Amino acid sequence: MAYIEPSEFVTKMVDAGEQKVYMSTKDTLIRAFMAGAILGLAAMFAITVMVKTGSPLIGAILFPVGFIMLYLMKFDLLTGVFTLVPLALLDKRPGVTFGQVMRNWGLVFCGNFGGALTVAFLMSFILTYGYNVDGGALAAKVSSIGESRTVGYQAHGLDGWLTIFIRGMLCNWMVSMGVVGAMISTSATGKMAAMWMPVMLFFFMGFEHSIVNMFLFPFSMIMGGDFTVADYLVWNELPTVLGNLAGGLLLVGLPLYLTHVRTSPERKVGR
Repeated sequence: MAYIEPSEFVTKMVDAGEQKVYMSTKDTLIRAFMAGAILGLAAMFAITVMVKTGSPLIGAILFPVGFIMLYLMKFDLLTGVFTLVPLALLDKRPGVTFGQVMRNWGLVFCGNFGGALTVAFLMSFILTYGYNVDGGALAAKVSSIGESRTVGYQAHGLDGWLTIFIRGMLCNWMVSMGVVGAMISTSATGKMAAMWMPVMLFFFMGFEHSIVNMFLFPFSMIMGGDFTVADYLVWNELPTVLGNLAGGLLLVGLPLYLTHVRTSPERKVGR
């Protein structure tokens, strides 16, 4: 069977959340590190395509290859565990507590950041031949992105912060739909197609993804972006993480769980 009914795949979502809570620290960190690294490389690939072709759409079309690779290898992104792990807590799975959810999120955050930061240093090194030459058009492009999406938001104050939060929320609405879409299908090609569409949408629309940003902003700073670590954390990473959490949980995880697992009794209609 190539398609799984919603009542079945939402139960799989809860099962997946429970499994991630029980996963060892070592495995959680390794899988998160590799996910962050692969997504960082995919972001660099997409930006390179955009610079060389002049087409943001082509970059967006190709970016999902990284997401697909890490999903098929069962590596973990913070955006994914934001959606799945709380469902195991809501379902009262044995041993799944609020503290265990926080532990999983913290480990995945650290692993994702470590992987993304590693790729940022590797890519900046090869782009500049060991920091001996200018990074060229790619460095200029990434630096401008970093500045516009930190101090650019800061210039608008609270409205700028809320703008990032909402962009983060919309981002993980789409990314989590990709995660869920992959569970609907039992074939590799079906999973790829289901993931491709929403991930392409979020990237092209310029929504904020916390793990992509873990690569993009350190890389931008290395390449000469005119903003500080505090600017990055306060005016991008923090509101993006919170927005990703709200989008994945409130717009994907909870609605699916409440209507396909905690289904209400059918109405009795007089005949």
